[in-house]
Amino acid sequence: MTAAEPLRPDLARELIDRAVKAAARRAKRLRNQLDAVQLGQDRHADHADTKVLRRVLAEHDWPGHRLVGPDAARAAWSLALHADDADFQRAATILLERAVQDGDARVQHWAHLYDRTLVNSGRPQEFGTQQVVAATGVELCPVRALDSLDQRRATVGLSPIAMALETVRRRFAQDHQAGDSSTVVLAAVA
Repeated sequence: MTAAEPLRPDLARELIDRAVKAAARRAKRLRNQLDAVQLGQDRHADHADTKVLRRVLAEHDWPGHRLVGPDAARAAWSLALHADDADFQRAATILLERAVQDGDARVQHWAHLYDRTLVNSGRPQEFGTQQVVAATGVELCPVRALDSLDQRRATVGLSPIAMALETVRRRFAQDHQAGDSSTVVLAAVA
């Protein structure tokens, strides 16, 4: 990973802009602040973001630190993480894994995207990065071999699951009003 100027600052700006706007839309959606028309516009924007990222992956493989810089690489990860297309997420996970192996992306980003891909396909996650908001609060999505979860998390530089869940629960309690019954997968902190 490098602190040098990214090879494609134009692409970096586009990815960051799209990710910032997508995060703002998700926050409004989570708080039930969108009407039916806005929800439709939101879905259209998410689809457009996925389409742009799909083009970027086709042209450049994973947009890593060397190509777009760490902030835009994080933006690309966020867009892939929230894409509503399981096949696309699986392909993005493979490209992100290659970038990690080349030292051009964060392994934690790969772990989150890998878990999201597993959860979206109905399988237990590996690293415990995916949670849902249920009536009882934030709950961990199913995990393979829960007894060795902290060991797997450590291999990708993630904190122990108890600490991660406490952070997510504390953030959720601060950011969301009581009575918000939205169901959403959380990954920003875990």
